[in-house]
Amino acid sequence: MEMEKRINSQEQEEDVIDLMEIARLLLHKWKLLFIALLAGAVVGGAYCAFLLETTYRAEASLYITSNESLLSFSDLQLSSALTEDYAYIIKSRTVLERVIDEQQLDMDYKQLGEIVTVTNPDSSHVIRIGVTTTDPQMSRNIANSLLNISADQINQIVGNGMPSVIDESVIHAVAEVKPSMKKYCALGGILLFVLAAGVLIVRMLMDTTIKSEDDVTRYLGVPLLASVPYAKNFGKEKKK
Repeated sequence: MEMEKRINSQEQEEDVIDLMEIARLLLHKWKLLFIALLAGAVVGGAYCAFLLETTYRAEASLYITSNESLLSFSDLQLSSALTEDYAYIIKSRTVLERVIDEQQLDMDYKQLGEIVTVTNPDSSHVIRIGVTTTDPQMSRNIANSLLNISADQINQIVGNGMPSVIDESVIHAVAEVKPSMKKYCALGGILLFVLAAGVLIVRMLMDTTIKSEDDVTRYLGVPLLASVPYAKNFGKEKKK
């Protein structure tokens, strides 16, 4: 038992020493890590500025309710509960394929579904349809087509009356969505910093050469009896 405790304590000491060595290594190489951080931020910013396209988001909205002129409280609760079902219908394969045919889009329904968002703000009776593409005209056309086709599909399936259109998408209301420069600079800097630190740590762990007196005791398991100092100018002084 005592031997196991000693072995465990030695292993724990070695782990602490290794962590301290890693910390000292990173502190010693702080300039290199700082340069890696800056370089990563520059690369991330350049990627955002020159390779990422600006996108445009168009929105349209529907109001889901019954076709009755007078609604009871239970009718309003039921209509609100069905709003999630309506949102599912809007992004269904049937609706998306009808939009693709109407707009003659060069994509399948899965690709179209990736650029379409359907939200229900504040759990209300309102369904907001958003479409994001790299062309503002295209975003507006898809949003309006999706609005009309989904309203017709909801009426056919649910049979609770035609949903009312609150807002159609118009070109001057299409929002320009620019990629976040700060986000990509931060991501690039962090990634390159972590990569540089990882390379330094791996090189240190794979390096088995003895560099100090403590390494002799640690790796060879024998006590150090003596050490010979190394003088760089010893040979030159002797010749003089």
